[in-house]
Amino acid sequence: MRMILAVAAVLYSASAFAQTDTPPMVGDKPLVQVKPKGTKAGTKEAGTKEAAAKPAAASKGKPQSIAARLQACLDTDDGTKDRLNCYDAIIPPTPKPKPAKAKGYADCRFFKEEDERLACFNGFAESIPKLPKT
Repeated sequence: MRMILAVAAVLYSASAFAQTDTPPMVGDKPLVQVKPKGTKAGTKEAGTKEAAAKPAAASKGKPQSIAARLQACLDTDDGTKDRLNCYDAIIPPTPKPKPAKAKGYADCRFFKEEDERLACFNGFAESIPKLPKT
C-alpha cells in the first residue's frame, strides 16, 4: 500500500512540475506554432482565373480534389473561353510543339490549340465518376 502511495505522489508531483508558464524551448529559441495557409484579407480574388476555377463550396470547408474542381468547370457553358479558363486555372497550360496523345487530364495542358485543349479536358472531366456531395 505504501508503494502505491509513493508512486502516486511521485507521479502527481512530476505532473505539477511539468506545468510551467514558459513556452517549450529548442536550444535558445521558443517553439513556433505554424499557421495554416489561407487567403489574406487584402487579396482580391474576384475577376481572376483562379476565382473562376473555385466554386462556392471550395471557399468553405476542406479543399476540393482536382477531379471535383474539373467537374465544377462543367457548370459553365460548353465550348466557351470561360470553361477553358476554368480548366487552365486548375492545370496551367504548358504547350509543346508535338504533344503525344493525352492519357490523363494532366496531359491536356500540352496541347497548343485552345479547341484541342478544351476538348481534351471535357473528355476527361465528363468521364470522371460523379463524387458524392458531402
